[in-house]
Formats: sequence, structure tokens, C-alpha cells
Amino acid sequence: MTKTYKLIDLDCANCARKMEDAINKIDGVEKASISFMTQKLTITADDARFDKIMKEAAKACKKIEPDCTIDM
Repeated sequence: MTKTYKLIDLDCANCARKMEDAINKIDGVEKASISFMTQKLTITADDARFDKIMKEAAKACKKIEPDCTIDM
């Protein structure tokens, strides 16, 4: 399953890259990409665990950019 989410308060392109790398390391994620310019996260992940994966992705983002949230 592939979905796109809006990122709120993403302030740093370097942080976006770090967040993308962290999300790609989550078990079940096939591919994740973050566009700093459009402030969007596109993620392809295992359908059966998608909600759990998104919760882990949100935690990973908070560690890197505490003000950033994923608009789910």
C-alpha cells in the first residue's frame, strides 16, 4: 500500500533527509520518501501492518524534528 501524508512544521531539509532514512529502516517499509519542498511523505509499506508502521514513523520523525507532525 502506498499513501501520501502532509508534514506539518517541517523546518529543515537536512532533517527531512534524516527522517526519510529513519523511516526506510522500519521493518515493513518498502520505500519512503520525503519532499521538503512540498512538505509531503510518501510511504509504501506492508498493508497488514500499515497503521503500526505509521505510528513508528511518527515517533521517528518526532525524535529528529520535535515540532514536525504527520497529518494522518
